[in-house]
Amino acid sequence: MKQRILIIAALLHDPELLVFDEPESGLDVSTALVLRHLIRALAARGKAVLYSSHVLESVESLCSRVVVLHGGRVVAQGPVESLRSTMHAASLEGVFAQLARRNPEQTATDIADVVTTRVA
Repeated sequence: MKQRILIIAALLHDPELLVFDEPESGLDVSTALVLRHLIRALAARGKAVLYSSHVLESVESLCSRVVVLHGGRVVAQGPVESLRSTMHAASLEGVFAQLARRNPEQTATDIADVVTTRVA
C-alpha cells in the first residue's frame, strides 16, 4: 500500500519527468500490471519516464531505450531491439548476461554443488 501511495503522490502534480526506481517492488501482480499500463499511457502522452529496475522483463516490455550498467559503468545503451540484435540475444536478460561476462548457469551450479555437498 505504501508503494501505491508513493506512486500516486508522485503523479498528482502532473510532472513532465517521471523517475521510477524499482516501482514494482512491493506491488501485487494486478497492481504491477496497472502500473505498466499507466507508464505506457503517460509516455504516450509525452511524459519523459526514467525507469530503473533489476527486473529486466519489465524493462524490456516498457522501455524504448535502455542503459545497461555493470560494476557502476555503462556497458551498453540504445534501443532494446538493437541491443538484442547486436548481442545475438533473445532477451535483455541475455544481453546483460553476455555483457556481465559471467556464466549464470555455471555460477548457479557451483553454488548448488557447495550447498548440497555432504561431509562424509
